[in-house]
Amino acid sequence: MRRYVFPVLMGVVGVAILMNLGFWQLRRMEEKRVYLDEIAARIGNAPIPLPQVPQEGPHKFQAVTAEGAFTGEFLEVLAGQRGASPGVLVIEAFALPDGRRIMVQRGFIEEEARKVPRPPRAAKVEGNLHWPQDTNSFTPPPDPKTGLWFGRDVPAMAAALRTEPTLIVASAPTGDGIVPVPVDISGIPNDHWGYAITWFLLAATWAGMTGFLLWRIRGRKI
Repeated sequence: MRRYVFPVLMGVVGVAILMNLGFWQLRRMEEKRVYLDEIAARIGNAPIPLPQVPQEGPHKFQAVTAEGAFTGEFLEVLAGQRGASPGVLVIEAFALPDGRRIMVQRGFIEEEARKVPRPPRAAKVEGNLHWPQDTNSFTPPPDPKTGLWFGRDVPAMAAALRTEPTLIVASAPTGDGIVPVPVDISGIPNDHWGYAITWFLLAATWAGMTGFLLWRIRGRKI
């Protein structure tokens, strides 16, 4: 019987670990579902006036409104939209009546519309506060020739436009033919069910291999 002890022990421990990882993924799936429901609620809530000091923790995705004026200072982030030609996201400085300057992601325009003049003008903006994380260590810096950015980086964009690091993603048109690209939860995956299935299948495979090993041990001649 001693020859069975170690294989059985390894089999039990291995299956237990893999099953525990599968159940952990199920818990993460439920936590992610609750998180996505909270985000959807924030996005869909009635908008509130722009907070005096927006913070990512309590205010991310919060629906807000702001009145002020577009300044004509803007950045363009390389982007694409389904069913449209290549284009850019327009992110423009927005001056508030109290002297604050924030950023507004006005939306998407196609390449040929980039040269259309967009003079400064007063506006009321409705949208959602956002702190996107589009960039990483592999994202190239803005192209000095074209002025194009390759990802949204709120602190860097704020420094370039001389605004506070606050970004409103417009959910309603702001004029000039710019098509709003509202925030939503479609880009936030909840893949934990697939991960859980993978761990459970590995647990079943481990159990099967353990059974096969025990069968081989049993068939050995003493």
